[in-house]
This record gives sequence, C-alpha cells and structure tokens, in this order.
Amino acid sequence: MRASRLVSLLLLLQAKGRMTAHALADELEVSVRTIYRDVESLHAAGVPLYGDAGPAGGYQLLDGYRTRLTGLTEQEAESLFLAGLPGPAAELGLGDAVSAAQLKLMAALPSSMRDRASRMASRFHLDAPAWYYDPERSPFLELVADAVWRSRLLEVSYRRWQSPEDVTRTLKPLGLVLKAGRWYLVAQGSSRISTYRVSQMQAVTVLDTTFERPAGFDLAAHWTASLEDFQARQYTGEAVIRLTAHGFESFASNVLPVVARAASESAVDEGEWVRVTIPIESIGHAAGMLLRMGGEVEVLSPPELRAHVTDVVRRLAATYL
Repeated sequence: MRASRLVSLLLLLQAKGRMTAHALADELEVSVRTIYRDVESLHAAGVPLYGDAGPAGGYQLLDGYRTRLTGLTEQEAESLFLAGLPGPAAELGLGDAVSAAQLKLMAALPSSMRDRASRMASRFHLDAPAWYYDPERSPFLELVADAVWRSRLLEVSYRRWQSPEDVTRTLKPLGLVLKAGRWYLVAQGSSRISTYRVSQMQAVTVLDTTFERPAGFDLAAHWTASLEDFQARQYTGEAVIRLTAHGFESFASNVLPVVARAASESAVDEGEWVRVTIPIESIGHAAGMLLRMGGEVEVLSPPELRAHVTDVVRRLAATYL
C-alpha cells in the first residue's frame, strides 16, 4: 500500500509540477505528516526531490527528471480501454490519435493484460447520445476544441434559444463538455462564465489573441455547480398529486429523475392512492407532464394547476365526445 502511494506521489509531482504537502495529502487522502515521511523516503531512495518553504513553496522534482515507475495494473489497463469514446473523439478531430494511442498501449502490455484489456473493449460499449434524439450536427466543434486547447479567443455568432435571436460574443473558451450526446462550451465572456451549446453556433472565428485561464478554474467542478444552480432555478414551485398504485410504479419512467426522487421521498400511502409532493417548473409544463399519466393521477394543489388540467380535459372531451 505504501509503495503504491509513493509511486502515486511521484507521478503527481511529475504531472503537476510543484505541489504543497497539503495538496498532496488531499490528493492521496492521507495526513500531511504521512506526506512528510513519504518525501523523506523518496529522498533516501535517491529521487531528486526538493522543497521550498513559504506561501509559494512546495515540493518539486528536479527539472528534467522523469520516473519510469508508470506500470499499469490490470484494472487500470482495462479502464483505459473502457474510457475510449470513438465517436466523440472523432468529432473533436482526435479519432486517429485515440486509435493510435490504444494500439501503442496494447503493444506495450504483457500478453495476459493485453487479453484482459481486449476483452473489456469487446464486452462494453459507451454510447453517449440519449434515446430518441438524433446526433447533433456541430460543424464548428473541431475549431472550438482547437481554441480551447490553445487558449485562443473565439468570436462566435450564437443563436440564443430564449428569444431566439443571433448575438455575437468574444469568448475565452475554457472547456468542452459532452452531455447526453450534445457538446457544450464553457467560456468566459465580458463579465462571467457561461455555457454555450456548440450546435447553436452560426459562425466561429478563432482569433490570434491568447488569454490567461482563470486561476484555479476546475471544469468538472464548475459544470457540477452549474447543473445544481440550473436545477434550483428551474423548479420554482411544488405540486401535491395523488397516484394510483400502478401510476406510482410507472411515475419514475415518465418524469425527470429529480421529480421521481421527490415523489419517492414524499410518498404517503392512502390505500388505493399514493399522495406525493413534487417540484414543478411552471403550471403549463407541470400540466403537460401530468396529463401523460392519464387517469392514473389527480392534482390536489396548487389550485391553478388543478384548474389548468381540468380545462385541458374539458376541451379534449368536447373534441372527442
């Protein structure tokens, strides 16, 4: 266990450069005291590792030193082949590079690990797009990805979905995210960091000007926080409904996970019915969602939602009866 941690510490410094003892301890999930002991052990083994004190200090490998302790375990080799997404890689212009890298990795593995890695690739396939949606065409994706990689400013003509209207923005592209088969650009504009759907871009120009990325920006953490914020702003009200036993069983397959989770957590058994409280976006959106359930659901509150559903049912009856 300790030998594995020493290798991990060495690889972290090789990959990230200077790191403080606290940062290393957080990455390796150990105490700072343990990091001090591990550094001493690496010193004793002849690893050219030095540390500087002060706010800007930390541990660092001697320039030019690179360890060869990069052997993969069987599980690590398998996971690399499982992580390959040939479709998205090709969209980014990296399809050939991914294929070549996998071939080189396969050739470097021992025969036993090679067989296990091949078995993983042949038995698991990751399909990014969601059901019932055609893959989006994003003709500017490769251009945007190149600007992200080289930290070049982008001038983008973008079709906003709210109005809709076309706007032109000069953006600092910070990262790309693939969500349910759709590519999103996280970029900094004149005042804040926002998200742009790449398929909505009407024209893209990569400028010669480079930019400095915001210090400490973490794409994955920003994306997670953005999703949580979006969800908090999306659901602004609540509804109380009754579901039949069958309706309650099938409810989760008819609504988004956050709504299904709220229904499950608030469920109260009332015999032939199950009463639940769910978050809703708006009266119209909630009515459309619940009407899909037909006679398996009854709206109890708010009164505006019950009245809206009643009006839709009345108009349907007038049409078909």
